[in-house]
Parts: sequence; structure tokens; C-alpha cells
Amino acid sequence: MKALIIPMLAVLGLGACATNRASDADRLAIYQAHAGAPVKQIRNYQAMGWDRIDGEHILLNMRPKETWLLQLSGNCLDWGNGSPFLTLSSQTGWVMAKFDRVNVKGAPMSCRIEEIRPVDVQAVRAAEAALRAQASVGT
Repeated sequence: MKALIIPMLAVLGLGACATNRASDADRLAIYQAHAGAPVKQIRNYQAMGWDRIDGEHILLNMRPKETWLLQLSGNCLDWGNGSPFLTLSSQTGWVMAKFDRVNVKGAPMSCRIEEIRPVDVQAVRAAEAALRAQASVGT
């Protein structure tokens, strides 16, 4: 009997963890709520990383306190290959909305950057912490 209880608890625990993750739409709403006005271009530093929000939005982390929300021209990147590499088409020192493109390594096509907005990362973290606290009170 004990042999069955431990795997059942593990499965229930994993199921609870899976429901705590915010949906793509919820994550996008948080980032959009804490994003500034659109800008025409940003300095093209060596990006520290990126994160997929949904098929049309990514976060581009340029520096520890510099994150940009990029809206793409559509759900056009091939996320299925699992490539962690993202490239920007910029050949200059600037990444420009409506001109430059984003590509995931190995994807057959790229996406034009439609909009670039600065993100207040501290405000996003505070909002996420508040949502987690609210969710834990509700359980």
C-alpha cells in the first residue's frame, strides 16, 4: 500500500505545480501593463537572453535592468525545434521596429519586429509576486 501512496502523491504534486504557471495570455498582460510607450529603435548590444511569451511576443534581455517587449509580425517562428538561439537581422548598432527581423536558428522563416517597448522588470516581478501571494491565499 505504501508503494502506491508515494507515486500518487508525486503525481498530485506535479499536477498542482502545473496549474500554478501563468498562461501565455496572463504573462503577456502583465508585461504589457508594465511596458512603456513604443520606441522606434534600441541599441543593439549583445543580448543576454530572451524569453518567448507567445507566438507573437518575446522578451529581449539586453542588460540586467534592460528588457524589451518585442511584438512580432505574426506567429511565424518555428518554436518546435527547441533552439535556444535567437538572432536579430540588424546590421547596424540599432534594432529598428518595422525594419529588422527576428529568427530562431534553424527556422525556415523570420518575423519582422512590429513594435519595441521597454519593460519595467521590477514592476513585473512585484506583480508576479502579488499574484503568487494571492493564489496561495486562495488555496
